[in-house]
Amino acid sequence: MSAPTVPAFGGQRPGAGSGFPAGAEPRPSHLPQGSDPRGSSLAGAGRRTLRAAFGLLGPRRDRHTLSPGQLAGLSLPIGDDGVVIGIDAAGGPAVLALSRPARLDVVLVGSMWLAQVLSLRAAATGARVAVETARPQSWAPMAQAAGGGQQCVTVHEVGRIAPQGPSVHSPVVIVRDCGARPPRSRVAAQSWQSVMTLLPYLGPSAPRLLAGADVVGLQRVSPQEAEVIGQIMGLSEADVTALPTLGDNVTMWCTRKHRQFVMTQPTDAESGLLGPARRVD
Repeated sequence: MSAPTVPAFGGQRPGAGSGFPAGAEPRPSHLPQGSDPRGSSLAGAGRRTLRAAFGLLGPRRDRHTLSPGQLAGLSLPIGDDGVVIGIDAAGGPAVLALSRPARLDVVLVGSMWLAQVLSLRAAATGARVAVETARPQSWAPMAQAAGGGQQCVTVHEVGRIAPQGPSVHSPVVIVRDCGARPPRSRVAAQSWQSVMTLLPYLGPSAPRLLAGADVVGLQRVSPQEAEVIGQIMGLSEADVTALPTLGDNVTMWCTRKHRQFVMTQPTDAESGLLGPARRVD
């Protein structure tokens, strides 16, 4: 996936209920039974009559094979891929490419719960997840449960994480859960190795980390913190007002140009392992 720029649809005033700001609630579309997305009824569309002992009339094509020369010229479009981090305001999947050939620095001002959900989903895509944390006892159960017995999530003490050797065949996501004042890291974002730094709240290092991040995730913060974040990230007044009102499972993901509210809905397995969504761990 290309650089994870997210479509802008933020800027709505906060509301109650779903946890999304008012006007940004998910609106999943439902098609009436017997219709297709283009609006034409499926009943009778493309109907073929049966011939005795011959079944349905098949398509009429002269050739179904390609020569080697034609096959070499065949190209297939590939869409965006990555980790599904939740649903957007329209009810569609929101995706963040944590494994990619370019470096990616992510800062998440939020909960360990959300960081662990994203780590599980990154591991499910085939990435190796290395967690540098001052709370190893809180990460150990998730690391043991991930991968079905394979060690795809490893837990390291602060300052004890070694180079991970990322590659296109073995991408790495490093999660830094080192408190509000994380020390300088021994490992950095690079090709096929993304770094996600978790901040429970804004500390002295926050302005530097936010200013240098490629993508920032913001869960509910205090009004004072929202004002500071708004100045650093260039948020609108409506976005700043919305941040202190977000639900426990709603995050505003933003870059320098785009904003997107995302609701993270845990699966049954994630809820059983990590519990319900929460902002404070």
